[in-house]
Amino acid sequence: MGNMDIDNVERFIRKQKIAFICSVDEEGFPNVKAMLKPRKIDGIRQFYFSTNTSSMRVKQYMNNPNACIYFYHKGLIKYVGVMLKGKMEVLTDQETKNMIWRKGDTMFYKGGVTDPDYCVLRFTANGGRYYCDLKTESFSI
Repeated sequence: MGNMDIDNVERFIRKQKIAFICSVDEEGFPNVKAMLKPRKIDGIRQFYFSTNTSSMRVKQYMNNPNACIYFYHKGLIKYVGVMLKGKMEVLTDQETKNMIWRKGDTMFYKGGVTDPDYCVLRFTANGGRYYCDLKTESFSI
């Protein structure tokens, strides 16, 4: 993979505060949304986000699990971007909800960790693109 190594990509992703997540709507158009960074990351294969069960995004992923997530950092001279594509699952089991719950979440989910409007998005990547120093490389996972 040239000068790109997966550990560097993972380190880069872990430093970012924002993730862009992409879903496909009912008409087949891509929809993108900025979210807070993943709550949990397993390598560069699995990413866990918290969201509202009632959200439009959840409906879209249930209809079509095809997804992509994107992280970037723009420095003074250097721009780095990582796109991962794969599948997004909507998880509502209590064990997964407990795993990524944080104390401050009650602000968003009044019912606490068992709130039915709180669920987890789990993204599983199967490949991606890495952009750095004017070079782009594809990779599979």
